Amino acid sequence: MLDRDGFRPNVGIILLNQRNQVFWGKRIRTHSWQFPQGGIDRGESPEQAMFRELHEEVGLQPEHVRIVARTRDWLRYEVPDRFIRRDARGHYKGQKQIWYLLQLTGHDWDLNLRATDHPEFDAWRWHDYWVPLDVVVEFKRGVYEMALTELARYLPRQDFRNRFLRSNVRGREFDRHPFDAGAPAGMDLPPGGTFDPNPNLSSASDESSPHNAPFLPTQR
Repeated sequence: MLDRDGFRPNVGIILLNQRNQVFWGKRIRTHSWQFPQGGIDRGESPEQAMFRELHEEVGLQPEHVRIVARTRDWLRYEVPDRFIRRDARGHYKGQKQIWYLLQLTGHDWDLNLRATDHPEFDAWRWHDYWVPLDVVVEFKRGVYEMALTELARYLPRQDFRNRFLRSNVRGREFDRHPFDAGAPAGMDLPPGGTFDPNPNLSSASDESSPHNAPFLPTQR
């Protein structure tokens, strides 16, 4: 389902714990980290799609979270042609997203990366709100910055000491401990925060899920 400009409707999720840290997930069998996100099916509202994606990717139910805020308008990013299936080029341009800020009212152990037979993440951790954008695929970074900046005003406790670590200004802990080498020192994974990928699953790219992928711009 594309709009007249070639953008596919999508939702993004910023999930907070009680310390204003955000859920940060590692895409299965990749070194890419990101927030949960996914496409809006025909007939769904953005909120309905958000709750469906929250369960499919993170294993949470509506009773485990509280909606704090959402972005006012669609935030768009274009996908480079090399990431788009050849027969979709020319009419598919990228994603337009509504972003939700959620407060976890449940517990860490309520999260379940294996809630479906097709997991999106194989590890997760809690991270400071201002996530390092250089570990996000480049064409999504602008939308991440816009979403985090717009929604920061709704944080239960304002904390602007940490800002984005851009690709040319990396924090010391990330220089010493790159994401693809595991969690940095002092950032222990919570119980159940990671699992060994199922060897029977095929490798999934950053945009490979039916609800996420520019490779498959049509709805499943």
